Amino acid sequence: MTTILPILPELLLLALGILILTLDPFLKKDEARRPFLGWFTVASLLAALTVSLLLARPAGAALAFGGMIRFDWLGFLFKMFFLFAAAVTALLFMDADKLNRRAEAYFLLVAAALGMCLMASAADLVMLYLAIETTSIPLYILAGFLKTDDKSTESGFKYMLFGALTSAVLLYGFSLVYGFTGKTNLYELGLHFSNFNIVAIGVTFLILAGLAFKVSLFPFHFWAPDVYEGAPTPVAGFLSTASKAAGFAVLIRLFTAVFPVLNADWSLILAILATLTMTVGNLIALTQKSVKRMLAYSSIAHAGYAMIGVVAFSELGMASVVFYLIAYALTNLLAFGIVGIVGRAAGSDEFSAYNGLSRRSAGLGLAALVAFLSLAGMPPFVGFVSKFFVFAAAVQSGWVWLAIVGVLNSIVGLYYYLNVLKAVYLYRMENEDEDRHPVPVSRPAAIALVILVAGILLIGTLFGPWFGLATRAAAALF
Repeated sequence: MTTILPILPELLLLALGILILTLDPFLKKDEARRPFLGWFTVASLLAALTVSLLLARPAGAALAFGGMIRFDWLGFLFKMFFLFAAAVTALLFMDADKLNRRAEAYFLLVAAALGMCLMASAADLVMLYLAIETTSIPLYILAGFLKTDDKSTESGFKYMLFGALTSAVLLYGFSLVYGFTGKTNLYELGLHFSNFNIVAIGVTFLILAGLAFKVSLFPFHFWAPDVYEGAPTPVAGFLSTASKAAGFAVLIRLFTAVFPVLNADWSLILAILATLTMTVGNLIALTQKSVKRMLAYSSIAHAGYAMIGVVAFSELGMASVVFYLIAYALTNLLAFGIVGIVGRAAGSDEFSAYNGLSRRSAGLGLAALVAFLSLAGMPPFVGFVSKFFVFAAAVQSGWVWLAIVGVLNSIVGLYYYLNVLKAVYLYRMENEDEDRHPVPVSRPAAIALVILVAGILLIGTLFGPWFGLATRAAAALF
């Protein structure tokens, strides 16, 4: 049993994927039983999460499976997060037409989560690249899953093209690393990159460019708005949270394991990237008329905020990144869940579709209040605490100007988040009786929203134990 503990979550996900495909032919015979597939996926993901928490917690940090996997708290915490995010997304799948009755959609979601788990714990370049592709390919298909929707087809095609290009760049960077060092293990490579020479610059730039695409950092962010807008809304939510977190897990492990000596030289470059990412994301979000597209640019800005912790390059900085990603995931999954419900009821993602939402569905209006105020970084929500720790890490490491830029960008973000809430609470539907236009919320979607709202409030007010876990994960890096 001990030998499989480092990959227990992955084995459970693999078994779940096989079971989903096995059950599908039997459920097709009885359409009334098709919703069982969604509930089965959610229950199985939560069971995998529980079993992993009970049996697969690491005692320390160790390499496993010939050095391909690192069994530590950083990887374990991210794995638990991916299982949770996949379970919530599966609930939202059940509320989405053309996803809720397709076993392939649930299978692809589980496959992507499996790849993300491997990304978080990969300790070898070969395993890392395979994990990235295991994550990316199912997400390409999910983004273009709605074959009769031109926007969804365009979304999947664009994501695949840009993703394939950046994967090639990333693989080229990995091949150069192996060519110059003869090593593929991340923790052995750090010994070979002790000087800031032209080789190190070129290799680091190629790898950084590939990973910057995965987390949508400027100037590799251009794919995100079109892909998020066209993809099914639950898929867009999963892309903007779990996929981004997996990219950051790889980024922080690489920069602490492979390029620790170079980090001082790269810090200014990363700080400039963080500044541009925050600023560009927030400024373009101001001009959007679609809430879904606004959230896409918002997610770019939040990648910039998370990068501030990477720039700090300290235990507090890395802990703040881990905590920020968990907080952001809860909040953005909630925001995209609301967008999916409103979009299905109103047939539009425009700001006007949210007019009078608090009176048409009081619970949904309250969830929107929690989601957008948390994204804006207002207390007592988890978004405030996460931003506070990120900015504190920057100040502690001497990056005061970067923290100031982050605060100013947060003020800009507050403006467009409040625009949504203004429509929800202050505006009325033009020439329409609001009582005749309720916004129905299905049971799976309601469960997902309640869990996410509770998480945002709980972690925002009782953040000590959760930040302690993030600190423990960050300590594994150093």
